[in-house]
Amino acid sequence: MTPPTAPKRTPSADAPAQGPTPLARQTAAHIVEHIAAGGLTVGTRLVERALADQLKVSRSPIRQALRLLADEGVVAPAERGGYTVALTGQDLAEAAPVPAAEDGLEDAYLRIAADRLGGELPDRVTEKTLARRYDLMPGQLTHILRRIAVEGWIERLPGYGWEFQPMLTSMESYADSYRFRLTIEPAAILEPGFRLDREALEAVRDQQQRLVDGEIWDMGNAQLYDLNSRFHEVVMACSHNSFFIDALRRVDRLRRLIEYRRSLQRDRAIVRCAEHVELADLLLAGKRSEASAFLREHLSTVSKEKVGQSGT
Repeated sequence: MTPPTAPKRTPSADAPAQGPTPLARQTAAHIVEHIAAGGLTVGTRLVERALADQLKVSRSPIRQALRLLADEGVVAPAERGGYTVALTGQDLAEAAPVPAAEDGLEDAYLRIAADRLGGELPDRVTEKTLARRYDLMPGQLTHILRRIAVEGWIERLPGYGWEFQPMLTSMESYADSYRFRLTIEPAAILEPGFRLDREALEAVRDQQQRLVDGEIWDMGNAQLYDLNSRFHEVVMACSHNSFFIDALRRVDRLRRLIEYRRSLQRDRAIVRCAEHVELADLLLAGKRSEASAFLREHLSTVSKEKVGQSGT
């Protein structure tokens, strides 16, 4: 496979600072603003299509944002599917996710991630310990812990404190994760039950194309990881094999922290994002066999690049 040529660009000194979250978190904040501005009451049904039209985004990030808001307790699952408003007023303001561009806590988040990966933090911690160690106000720490909990690498203990969940910490386990993905992801495309979710795939394809076109230079490793892992999970979801889907989600959660340190240089990452676009185009054209082979080569190449990096 001949990799596409990456456009040359260097990040400018005055490039806008990016927050810690992907498009879903931005969309979630906008949905909260919509609830507040519209004076929506508890129990009001939230319609995906109407929200997509209102916020000028596709339905895929709307779905992701609603799931995030459900985790935050802002919305609740409706009996017949979808979601309804669960919080209003001051409760809504306190529980709402902070928009990525406004939160300003990326450094603290990444320090916690690095310290956990480096063995500097114990399995169990208290909010008081974290606030003192990272010089955070209670509200700031609350938002960071919510984010980490949604990402799946910490859980609140019953009554008091938090417990970090298992993560990949060695290069051996990291390399194993890629060999596992090489086994399940290309195979998933060839599953008998594979059915293309065209709308979801087109949405993540457009995200990847925007990265190739230049957005990749203006975001941190955490956000880039979220967008790239989301692309692979959308492809996997089309297999409709619940075992494959759950396995990839678990692997993505386990490798999250080590990926922050193993991220490719942006000029190489652009090439890999362009390959995501090419993979999506093969699937959208119904060329599943070619797509499966292409994905195998893509994962093999990325694995060699990341595992073979000389340092972190």
